[in-house]
Amino acid sequence: MNNKQLLLKDLCARLPYKVICSIYRIDGLNEELSGYFYDGTSYEFYFGKHPVSVDNISEIKPYLRPMSSMTEEEKEELRQEQIKDEQLFADCIKNHPEMRGLIIPHFAADWCDKNMFDYRGLIPKGLAIKAPEGMYD
Repeated sequence: MNNKQLLLKDLCARLPYKVICSIYRIDGLNEELSGYFYDGTSYEFYFGKHPVSVDNISEIKPYLRPMSSMTEEEKEELRQEQIKDEQLFADCIKNHPEMRGLIIPHFAADWCDKNMFDYRGLIPKGLAIKAPEGMYD
């Protein structure tokens, strides 16, 4: 298997704005950022409303929630998004049969991103950090 280096832009291209993440600085200090913004080519880091220099950051890991922490209400919300995905897929195939195999439904993934759920399995791979209890309340 070819091991490719995963970059933050690869992992977070679909994550929503205002992602809470932990940064590890070159000088050994750790901080939490209230969010970062990805515009396709660069990142801007903010601590509150104040910009943070990225020159001394050695590692960034977003806080994500494990799928097992989903409440019953959240499970129902996700199920509704999955229904939208199934309908979108069915409509696309019906109207454009040549698109079979090319359609990637997205409503459920976007919902997971918005609610910071780790549906990609990044926490066990050490690419993200499990969110502390109550962080997203």
